[in-house]
Amino acid sequence: MKMTGAQALVKSLEAEGVEILFGIPGGVLLPVFDALYRSPIRKVLTRHEQGAAHMADGYARATGRVGVCMATSGPGATNLVTGIANAYMDSIPLVAITGQVATNLIGTDAFQEADTTGITMPIVKHNYLVKDPRDIPDVVQEAFYLARTGRPGPVLIDLPVDVSRGELNYRRSERVDLPGYKPTYKGHRRQIKLAAQAILSARKPILFVGGGVITSNATEEVRALAEEEHIYVTHTLMGKGAFPETHPLSIGMLGMHGTRTANYVMCETDLIIGVGVRFDDRVTGKLSEFAPNARVIHIDIDPAEIGKNVEAHIPIVGDAKTVLKELLAVLRELKKGHDPVDRREWNAQIEEWKARYPYNYDRSGPGLKPQFVVEKLYELTKGEAIICTEVGQNQMWAAQFYKVERPRQFITSGGLGTMGFGFPAAIGAQLGRPGELVIDIAGDGSFLMNSQELATAVLEGTPVKVAILNNGYLGMVRQWQQLFYNRTYSCSCLHRERRCPDFAALARAYGAMGITVTDPEQVEGAILDALNAECPVVIDFQVEPEENVYPMVAPGAPLYDMIGDLLYPVEKVHPEKAEEPFL
Repeated sequence: MKMTGAQALVKSLEAEGVEILFGIPGGVLLPVFDALYRSPIRKVLTRHEQGAAHMADGYARATGRVGVCMATSGPGATNLVTGIANAYMDSIPLVAITGQVATNLIGTDAFQEADTTGITMPIVKHNYLVKDPRDIPDVVQEAFYLARTGRPGPVLIDLPVDVSRGELNYRRSERVDLPGYKPTYKGHRRQIKLAAQAILSARKPILFVGGGVITSNATEEVRALAEEEHIYVTHTLMGKGAFPETHPLSIGMLGMHGTRTANYVMCETDLIIGVGVRFDDRVTGKLSEFAPNARVIHIDIDPAEIGKNVEAHIPIVGDAKTVLKELLAVLRELKKGHDPVDRREWNAQIEEWKARYPYNYDRSGPGLKPQFVVEKLYELTKGEAIICTEVGQNQMWAAQFYKVERPRQFITSGGLGTMGFGFPAAIGAQLGRPGELVIDIAGDGSFLMNSQELATAVLEGTPVKVAILNNGYLGMVRQWQQLFYNRTYSCSCLHRERRCPDFAALARAYGAMGITVTDPEQVEGAILDALNAECPVVIDFQVEPEENVYPMVAPGAPLYDMIGDLLYPVEKVHPEKAEEPFL
C-alpha cells in the first residue's frame, strides 16, 4: 500500500495500539498532524511540550502501556528533554517523536534546527534519526519494542519533514529482530538456589523492593515471599505500592525521609533481599556504613545496576516476577528438610520499633499542618485514589501519610526529582484510567511550573484534583537552608507580603473549580466538595510555612543518624560489626 511517510508513521502507531498521543504541532510536523487528523488516536493538545512528556509518562505509569508524546523541531524537541530524562531515570516506557528540518538542511543551523538525537543520547534507551521513509514502519516497531521490554525506558524518533512527505510502500515486519538486544528474563538456577539457602539461614532478613517490582508485575510474588517466610518488607519511593503498606509485615519507606523502623532495620539486618532496586544515595545514606552486617541478594533485570553502588554477594540478573517465582519454588522444596531459623527476637525488635516510631508530627501547634491535609485526603478517599505528586516536601508528606495498597497507585518523579511533574502526570494518569479518582498532591512552587496545563485538563474534561500544600516557599530548599545554612532563606521564599498567585482564582480563570483553605476546620468540607465535583479542582491549602519533613537523614550521614523533631529526639542505633564476612 503506497502512502506518505507521515501516513506510515500514524499507521504504525495504530498498529502498536496507541490510544492517546500528547503533544503540540509545529511547522515540520504539519504532514504528521494532517495524517493524525483522520486517525482514531486521541490527540491531546498540551500547553507546553514538557507537559506533553509528563502526561505521556503519567499515562504509562498508571496503565503499564507505552506513553507517546510529540513535539516539533528545535525548541519543541528541547522542551521534551526534561520529561524524557525523567522517564529514563525512573525506567518508564515512552516513545517521543520529534520533527526535524529537512535532511538537506541538517547541520546548517537552519531555522528551528537542533541536534535532537545528540542531545537526548544520554537519556534514552535508543534514538533514531530517520532518513528514508521506507524505514518508518520498522523504526516505530523497534522503538515500541525497546521501550517496553527489558528494563523499560524512553526511545526517541527524530523525523525530518522531507521524510514525512516522502512516499513508500507500507509493510510491517512479523517480529522485531535486534540481534544485539537480548534482555535476560530467567535467573541463573545456581544463583537462585544460593539465594534460597541464604534466606533460610538468615536470622535478621529484610525484603527491600523497588520500582522494578511494579514494572515486572511481581507484587503477588513479593507478597508470597514475605508471608511464607515471614520477612518484613521495606520499599523505595518508586517501590511504593509494590507491597501493601497496611500489611503487618510492611515497615514503610527506607532512606532519607523513610521510617525510623526501616532505617534501623537496615542497620542491623544480616540479609538484604533487594528486588528491582538501585541502592541509590537517597536510600543508602553514607555508603561505607550502609548495612554493615548484611549479605546482599540483588535481583534486577539490568546487569549494570547489580554491584554498581552496593556489593551484591548473590547477584541474580533477570525479570523480578520470573526470578521470584522460581525462588519461591526452590524455597518450598528446600524447606522440607530444613529446620526454621529462630527469628523471634528479630521480629519482636521490629515490632517494638514500629510501635514506637510511626510517622507523626506536632498536632498541637497553631495553623494548618500539611501532614493533616494528607491524612484527611487518605481518610476521605478511603486510600483508594491514584496519587500523583510534585517534588519536594509535598512529595515526602504524600509518601509518608498516604498509604497505598496496590501498584500503579502512587506516581512520582523519583530519580530525577522533577518539579512540575505531578500535575501533567495526573492528567495523563486520568486519561489512562478515566474511571478512577486521581489527585495531585502539590507544592506551590512545583505546581506553578506547569500550571498552564489547567487549560488542557479543562478542555479534555479530566476531573483531576489538585491539593496544593501552599507554604509560600520552595519548601525542601527552605528546610535545608534552615538546618544546614543557619536559616539563610536565599531565594526560597516565593512571596512576602501577600500570597501570589491566588491559586483558586487562577483555577477559575481556566474554567476549573478553585477553593482556598486557611483553617483546619475547613479541610474536610473542601476535600468533599472537590471529590463531588465532575471537573478539575484546585484546593489551595495555606499551610504552616516552616513545617519540616521528619525524620531526615542528612546528606552523607548514615541511616542510623536521623534528625529528629520535638516528638522524637535524635536516637542512634549503632550496629555491631559482623563477626564474619559473607562468603
